[in-house]
Amino acid sequence: MSEESPQARIVLTSAGSARQAGMLAQALVEERLAACATLLPGATSIYRWKGQLETADEVVLLLKTTEERVAALESRLKQLHSYETPEFLVLKVEGGSAEYMAWLTGSVGETQG
Repeated sequence: MSEESPQARIVLTSAGSARQAGMLAQALVEERLAACATLLPGATSIYRWKGQLETADEVVLLLKTTEERVAALESRLKQLHSYETPEFLVLKVEGGSAEYMAWLTGSVGETQG
């Protein structure tokens, strides 16, 4: 990955159903906020929420994007998500193939005519 190209990021989030995960993935990729969304069904999350221990079946989403699109992706995800406080963790990508990074960068950003 060259210094001139935007840095790749993976955003980790989750949804309460396959239907919601699919809707989120579709919208975020269509809107060019993510180049790709990988849905991983079958997750069980155990967490504390408002003082109570909770357990939920969830679908994990791995959203591939660039550093410059992270803020817009977060804003849009919060608008679309049914959770009051959706998970939003940004992971730095150490590297990747030049071809994949070029595809990722070209897949996000402004719609090109």
